[in-house]
Amino acid sequence: MSYLIEGRTGQWEVVVGLEVHAQVISNAKLFSGASTEFGKGPNENVSLVDAAMPGMLPVINEMAIEQAVRTGLGLRAVINRHSVFERKNYFYADLPQGYQISQFLHPIVGEGIVTLDLDGGESRDIGIERLHLEQDAGKSIHDRDPRRTMIDLNRSGVALMEIVSKPDIRTPEEAGAYLRKLRAIVRYLGTCDGNMEEGSMRADVNVSVRPLGETELRTRVEVKNVNSIRFVMQAIEIEAERQVEAWEDGEEIIQETRLFDPNRGETRPMRSKEFAHDYRYFPDPDLLPVRLEEDYIAAIKKTLPELPDDKKARLIKDLGLSPYDASVLVADRETAAYFETAAKGRDAKQVANWLTTNLFGALNKRGVGIDESPVTAEDLGALVGLIEDGTISSKIAKDVFEDMLETGKAPGAIVEEKGLKQITDSGAIEAIVDQVIADNPGQADEVRGGNEKAIGWFVGQVMKASQGKANPGQVNQLLKAKLLG
Repeated sequence: MSYLIEGRTGQWEVVVGLEVHAQVISNAKLFSGASTEFGKGPNENVSLVDAAMPGMLPVINEMAIEQAVRTGLGLRAVINRHSVFERKNYFYADLPQGYQISQFLHPIVGEGIVTLDLDGGESRDIGIERLHLEQDAGKSIHDRDPRRTMIDLNRSGVALMEIVSKPDIRTPEEAGAYLRKLRAIVRYLGTCDGNMEEGSMRADVNVSVRPLGETELRTRVEVKNVNSIRFVMQAIEIEAERQVEAWEDGEEIIQETRLFDPNRGETRPMRSKEFAHDYRYFPDPDLLPVRLEEDYIAAIKKTLPELPDDKKARLIKDLGLSPYDASVLVADRETAAYFETAAKGRDAKQVANWLTTNLFGALNKRGVGIDESPVTAEDLGALVGLIEDGTISSKIAKDVFEDMLETGKAPGAIVEEKGLKQITDSGAIEAIVDQVIADNPGQADEVRGGNEKAIGWFVGQVMKASQGKANPGQVNQLLKAKLLG
């Protein structure tokens, strides 16, 4: 996959790295016992530690450490036995301490890999540079009062995992695939809910461009706090085109932080990007270094679920699914669980087709997820079973499926109620075939005269006469025997 920008001077390549802030699933914050529940009133989830009251000391939440290690293992990354919390010093009104407790020189997780599932069943590895833990800041609210800014500290101190990719991403589509895959991994692991709308997963997008063939990286610009996958992809396109135009006009790209405005379709300057040393990092004197034993890491590793890549490989190998279908089905944990329940003892390929085509289409129309599906996994599997054993035809199955969507009833019950069982009695089918041939002598002579394609018309007439209940295979065989000899 390539994404090249055609400039006046030639083609330009885009280079992207993503810094994803993922909120850790835990009941308490990183260094206090305050709740992390979403949707509470302003400043309800605030302890004295979060508000930076004098004399209040941070205490590490072990659950946050465990969740970071789980995520690192899920990213096939190095787990660092020794990590250090440091103070990142800067002033902002919603940062009551005057510094953020983060990790800089010694993060809890080192290098790892995320494998992207691309169109056409292709895959590509994107490197992970590091994962570190840090506390979130509060929130400044500017639209409640014309003269004052309100501060809500509910998010202050919430545990975040900052997952930093290497500059390996080359297209907006790869960035989207990376975020979807990363979100799937943390959801499978239960370490972050990946809900970008609620702010529990956000991305800072680092974008630079260079002439095609150039190997050196040019100055990058950080587009801050993008809160949807679609916006990340748009921001990359817009910022990359801005940079190409600037380079070709002889302007210098400065390292800065910009904001993406989706309404105007532009990025605009936020502030000059400070280098790491401007933050005056130093180890937090109130927190000891974190030392992890191998037994502790091994115990967490044993609790890991089957992750998307492993599940995809198993579905391809054991159930014969295509790489594309397997990728779609493992993209989120709920869909994968639904499929495996429905496919138990059934034709997996047929179940996958019904799920990704018919059910997904119906759910999209209703605007609901698979967890709200009116058709249960067991019932979808049962519907495929009725097709497999010849009880109903594929055509009748579509009508049954529509009834299942509307009523929530089991497919067997609908088939019984409406008398939809497929006619497989060869004598009954033969009688219908004979009647259709007798009623259409002209078309019959046309088939006998060499126009074998016209036999399809007869199949349609027989199916119509049987109200769709005749077995199509038997109908074809009988028509060929009677019309072609």
